[in-house]
Amino acid sequence: MIVAFSVSPAGSDDEGGVSDAVARAVRVVRESGLPNETNAMFTNVEGEWDEVMDVVRRAVEAAGQDAPRVSLVLKADIRPGYTGELDGKVERVERRL
Repeated sequence: MIVAFSVSPAGSDDEGGVSDAVARAVRVVRESGLPNETNAMFTNVEGEWDEVMDVVRRAVEAAGQDAPRVSLVLKADIRPGYTGELDGKVERVERRL
């Protein structure tokens, strides 16, 4: 499965940013060892259901460690039997351009 998620704490730093909190969440994903990528809006992570959801849970906890509330947006592509789709989906589209 591939999960695209975005997490943000309710509070922000003195300049109105949340980059420190988001960096903590992204660090959890990168240290998980699962295939992943981060863009301006979402972090994508690929793996089996239990391992991906565990990473998302830990990323939410990391982002919200100093906040009373956390927002999570999550979208999942659940396709049993397929791996390497983080790149594979993009490659199939690129070939058609």
